[in-house]
Amino acid sequence: MTAAELRARLRAIAVEPRTGDVADGDDVLEILDVPPVPAAVLVPIILGPEPSILLTKRNAHLNSHGGQVSFPGGRIDASDADAEAAALREAEEEIALDPSRVEVIGRLADYVTGTGFLITPVLGLLPPGLVLRPSPREVEAVFELPIGVLLDPAAPHRQRHNVRGHWREYWVWPHPDHYIWGATAAILVHLAQKLRAAGSHAPAC
Repeated sequence: MTAAELRARLRAIAVEPRTGDVADGDDVLEILDVPPVPAAVLVPIILGPEPSILLTKRNAHLNSHGGQVSFPGGRIDASDADAEAAALREAEEEIALDPSRVEVIGRLADYVTGTGFLITPVLGLLPPGLVLRPSPREVEAVFELPIGVLLDPAAPHRQRHNVRGHWREYWVWPHPDHYIWGATAAILVHLAQKLRAAGSHAPAC
């Protein structure tokens, strides 16, 4: 898929009506007894010759989701105007991504995690070749998932294991160096489904 085709599909997704529905993630083991904490992540899409999704690997020493693959993001602070502002702020703090280089085009449906967060995924387009500087305190690595992998319906698969007496199933995406699972993987599955649907509605050339 070319960068122009991807941009067109993402714009189609951005203008879709949002019903306000909230998805419970695969990692929700039981009904939360407290309101989830509002959070936002930036879903950075690099529009290069071979488009890709930008992902990070969190430092292993972090108390929350240490060592896991994630999108740049975090809690929505009182000083943030909205989810978009929070996602851009967190991306700048975590990987030194200049907010002015991000073209925000919309949101995906909110996502509730078993760790008690209500995540708003914010779609953002990035030009290729940006120099990023991961925060040593928070980010161990920055890497990309090719858009061809994202659009392959056979790429993600389900895994299952027992946690404290509860069986959990969750999505996993293939990558030669990183284990992409949990909320990040589920958001990627949702984005992939939306992109394929947008492509099926595109006019024939």
